[in-house]
Amino acid sequence: MENVVNQKPSKLKVKLNRILTYFSKPQNLVLLILGIILSIFTISPIVSIFIDTIKVHTGSVDSINTGLISGYSLYNWTDLFTGVLRKGNFFIPLKNTLMLSIFTCFGAILYGGIFAYLITRTNLKCKKYLSSIFIFPYIMPQWTLAIVWNNMFNSSKITGGSNGLLVSLTGISMPMWWCKGIFPSSVVLALHYAPFAYILIGAILRNMDANLEEAATILDTPKWKIFFRITLPMITPAVISTILLVFSSAMGSFPVPYYLNLTTMATKYVEMSVNRVGEASVLAIIMMGFGVAILMFNLASTASRKSYTTVTGKSGQISKVNLGRVGKYLIAAIFIILTLFTSIYPIISFAMETFLPNPGDYSFLTKGNWGSLTLKWWITSENVTEKGMYGQFGILFNSTIWNAFKGTLIVAASCAFLAGTIGTLVGYSVSKNRHSKWATYVNSMAFLPYLLPSLSVGVAFFVFGSNIGIYNTYLLLIIAGTIKYIPFASRSSLNSMLQISGEIEEAAIIQDIPWYKRMLRIIIPIQKSSIISGYMLPFMTALRELTLFMMLASQTKILTTLLSYFDEMGLYAFSSGINLMLIITILVCNAVVNKITGASLDKGIGGN
Repeated sequence: MENVVNQKPSKLKVKLNRILTYFSKPQNLVLLILGIILSIFTISPIVSIFIDTIKVHTGSVDSINTGLISGYSLYNWTDLFTGVLRKGNFFIPLKNTLMLSIFTCFGAILYGGIFAYLITRTNLKCKKYLSSIFIFPYIMPQWTLAIVWNNMFNSSKITGGSNGLLVSLTGISMPMWWCKGIFPSSVVLALHYAPFAYILIGAILRNMDANLEEAATILDTPKWKIFFRITLPMITPAVISTILLVFSSAMGSFPVPYYLNLTTMATKYVEMSVNRVGEASVLAIIMMGFGVAILMFNLASTASRKSYTTVTGKSGQISKVNLGRVGKYLIAAIFIILTLFTSIYPIISFAMETFLPNPGDYSFLTKGNWGSLTLKWWITSENVTEKGMYGQFGILFNSTIWNAFKGTLIVAASCAFLAGTIGTLVGYSVSKNRHSKWATYVNSMAFLPYLLPSLSVGVAFFVFGSNIGIYNTYLLLIIAGTIKYIPFASRSSLNSMLQISGEIEEAAIIQDIPWYKRMLRIIIPIQKSSIISGYMLPFMTALRELTLFMMLASQTKILTTLLSYFDEMGLYAFSSGINLMLIITILVCNAVVNKITGASLDKGIGGN
């Protein structure tokens, strides 16, 4: 009888089988591919901009003062921090940037937090209307309120240029600190991000367990002490999240400081990017450093955050604070007036500016001369110079505007498709590999661009795109937008995927259903609202994006960059018309999404 010899497989074959088994699961293969792609398009631009800080640029200040034509030098770093112009090029912009970010955080949290408390915890009237209209400034382009502020308060006596509406109607000129600088910039950005604070803080106030507050009420604890000792500590996580995200966003804001004449690191970068290219890149690296510091602080605060658990059921009743018979109507009226100016008036203002014969000519209001209103900014169909249009056709016949609008839609749709698809796959793959270090890395890499200021991300892709020859192309805009907006889709996708039981997909696997059919027939239909939102958020954000895209293409490429082109020419009616087009497009898209998916930013807080 022959002996049967069992040969052990070689170590190479065992490893190969393990690799094949690992990648037989689609989520693992997807995770590997996405990890490589995200690493290339996230890390490479950052490396490119860092190299740009030590690279000698021909014709720039570093080349002239070092005597080098090419090569590498630390001149840009030393000159920015210790040079003769260090105060104007670095320290003043840094101070203004930090002050702007701090004041914006304070204003957004104060205004949005108070509104969230009134909507969720009081018997305030008109809640549904106020909740819906309050989020408009966040949906609209960031610079909307900045331009409205100029149109309202500018005066030829104080700021130069044409008079604003206030001066034209009343003759009152506001002081310079009110019209330009840190105060209006902080107010405008605070109003823009207040809805963001309202969404985050309001969600916690709405869903917070009221047992502790009820127990304190039974013990006859004063209302103010309940708020400061119980309510406020419980919403602290939302407040911290708001501070971190608003601080980072305000730091990278360009259009608001630009329109309101405040020198920040973002505006200084644009100013220095011609003759001091390397030093401008140093500014971008510093802004990125603040973004990374914010990420580290967020991780540290999350790790050290205390957690308190009450072993009981959640209270179904939340006692409302009674504002009084008059108070509930009076406070509602105050917020209706405030939201009228921050949400409705901008649309009216932009529309009105497109019918004025000349910028600042409000004679139809001051003298009742309604005949002075004109349609020339809309319907001029021939090259006319004597009407002050500098050879431009009207908006309806202006090929430059409509080509830019087409370009905006191409970029927005492409960013939405790619960011939404990649984000959905990231969320799916990470949810299936929650305990994997590689999954954690991919998830972090997908979320990192969101915490970096938009301008620094745009600068990084500007250097990256210039090096590989794709500057001023739709491709570069789409790549930058996709990387920046992936977090919108990946976060919503991950949260929704974690809610799906693994048994559902396992049942389909047993039936030998292919992976693509499981995604299209089971996974996506179950969480279609979250997934559709992951596509629409990048689309609507890309429509109104300026800071990220302004360094990546010429002024006539897309609508948001075309704004500055018409502003420089003094054709403010065209700028207002473009703003009006963007706002209406965004609001229509938002309404369509809400109608199709039933989702809304304010739903579940006060929107119902």
